[in-house]
This record gives sequence, structure tokens and C-alpha cells, in this order.
Amino acid sequence: MNNKDNNFNQEKKTSVDIIIPTCQPGAELAKLLCSLALQVMPADNIIIVNTEEQYWDKSIEEKFPDVRIIHIKQEQFNHGTVRHAAACESKADILVFMTQDAVPKDQYLIKNLVAPIIEKKAEISYARQLPKEDAGLIEQFTRSFNYPETGCIKTRKDLPKMGIKTFFCSNVCAAYDRKVYNKLGGFPRPVVLNEDMILAGNAIEEGYRIAYAADACVFHSHEYSGRQQFRRNFDIGASQAQYSQLFSAYPSESEGVKLIKETAKYICARHKYHLLFKLVWISGCKYLGYKFGKNYKKLSKKRIMKWSLCPWYWKEYFEQEKK
Repeated sequence: MNNKDNNFNQEKKTSVDIIIPTCQPGAELAKLLCSLALQVMPADNIIIVNTEEQYWDKSIEEKFPDVRIIHIKQEQFNHGTVRHAAACESKADILVFMTQDAVPKDQYLIKNLVAPIIEKKAEISYARQLPKEDAGLIEQFTRSFNYPETGCIKTRKDLPKMGIKTFFCSNVCAAYDRKVYNKLGGFPRPVVLNEDMILAGNAIEEGYRIAYAADACVFHSHEYSGRQQFRRNFDIGASQAQYSQLFSAYPSESEGVKLIKETAKYICARHKYHLLFKLVWISGCKYLGYKFGKNYKKLSKKRIMKWSLCPWYWKEYFEQEKK
């Protein structure tokens, strides 16, 4: 039996569950589920945790009767707790987490994503994110900067050279060895954002490996406004402040500066100089949001609730502080 056949048999024995949190899902979710049904290595189960049943499209249940749907209230949602609760519902060997707006490039997404785990090369694996057709030039470059063509395996030995990029990981599309996931205690909970990188950082520090599976591709990008970037990066900064033991040793500011410089070069090389103003504006909003988030303890409750993308998280946070 050759290695290819042996790997195929391993795949057949390896169970995979896909977990997708949703909120007011649109047509992209149906597109995602259709694509997942056509995978050469289909999931054993697909679990959707939907926020607010009133916004749920019931036709999805008719089209995909085998998909399990769990409805929750908005106040119950945070990025770590909801994903972990869904993970506890699974008995699969590998847990794959996706977002509702990530669309597989082809039918090999799951196969290529979980391959590093099946082959014992890594315990965590995440996919390459490609820009959607409507993505602007800045967003296109951002995707290629964060998700290059060449894959790699990252370990603790890479920390001195790669810094925070060592435990870069995204639950837009990522796979976890369930046994290792449980050993690490799962995703932090509650947490306002960054649950994927926090768990990945803990994994690296414990000696586990993270695979960037560049041959596992999803289309995923966003054209966020300056306000949206500010609020998103506020939550990123706050999550890093709450887990400062991990992030203080490997600050992300240098990576942000590098991205801005490389994006500016990319823009100028294509003579799209007018986009430099947008780059400065978007980057400024990101930086200010991040800095305010890192210093959220100095802000009023009202300000935090206004600036965060997840005010319900902070409502619960402050209620817990009173106890």
C-alpha cells in the first residue's frame, strides 16, 4: 500500500465536525453549506449556532435537513463561549470552525485543511483566505500579506524570528485536534474577540504545532469602514490586554507598521496614489481603536459599550465585576 492510499484510509477513519456560528445569515451561508456538501472529505456533522432565531431563514433547514441548528440569544454570544459549547457537543477527532461568510474555493478545502493534523505534522491548522471578487486593492493586498501562497508549520522555535505571527490563526476557517483542544482547555471564555489566537498562542507555548495550510482556500474579505475598523480593533486591543501575559511578550504593533509600509509600496507600484489617503485613514482608525482597546480599563463603561462591536459582552463583563 503506497502512502497516498494509506493517507486516504486514515482520512476515512478520522471523523470531522464543522462548527459555524451565525448571525442574521444571508445567501452566503447557503452557498457555504452547498460547497461543504460537495467536499471530497465531507464532514460527519455540521453544527450551526445561530444568534437570534427571529432572523433565521428556515428554508435553510429544509434544504439541509442533516445540519444541526442551535439557537441562542444575543446576550449569550461571545466568540469563545459559543464555539466551546458547540465543541463540547462534538465527539469528532477534528473540530473545524468556520464563519458564515467563508466560501470554499473548491471541494478539497476540508481534506487539505485537516491533512496536517491527520499526518501528525500539526495539532492546529488554518486555511488561506483569498479576497472576494469585489475586494478593493488594499483589501486584496492585506489578504496576500496575511495569507501568502506558501504554507508552513509553526512551532515554539519560530517565536524569536516570527513573534506574534507564530501563533497567528483564524477561525474563519481552522481545524483543531479535539484531544489537544481539550487538553488546552478550549477557547478562552468569555472573550470579546481573538479566541483563535489566544488558544493558538497557548498551544505554541505548550509545544504544539500550527500549520498554515495554504492549499486549503476560502474566499473571505471585508470592505470595512473606518468606524468599523476602529470598533473591531478596539475589541482586539481589549482582548490582548485581558490576556497580556501572552501578548505583551509578542506585541503586534510592528506587524501593523510592516503591513502599512508594504501596502503603500503595493499601491504606488500600481500608480493608485489616491488610495494612499484611504490607507492612512483606515490604518489610523485601526491603530486608535487598538490603542483605546488596550487601555480599556481607563475608559468609562459608556465609552467602552459605544466603541465595542460586542456591547452585550461588556454588559455581562461589568455585571460579573460587581459580584
